[in-house]
Amino acid sequence: MSVFAAAVDLLFADTNIGRDAVYTATGGAPVLLRVVARRADAIADFGDARLWSETTRIDLRVTEVPAPRPGDRIEIDDDAFLIQGEPVRDRERLVWTVDLRPA
Repeated sequence: MSVFAAAVDLLFADTNIGRDAVYTATGGAPVLLRVVARRADAIADFGDARLWSETTRIDLRVTEVPAPRPGDRIEIDDDAFLIQGEPVRDRERLVWTVDLRPA
């Protein structure tokens, strides 16, 4: 295991950073895993206007979810979300970042 992989595992295991969630691939069985939630606001330019929107992004470990796809379901606490758009992996290929929308 690389130093980076060990650091990622520690971050996801930290109770202040990582959270329990349930991942269900389309047509698959639910899987309990840890996620790191990012609920940042996004600002997009559209012509001369700037649009603000609330976003929900999470990080998933590649070891737990090797191939997330749009439409897969994530449940965090009592909130259910669907993955939208294509997931993006980090440079080390250890973490997926996915955009979510309410289910």
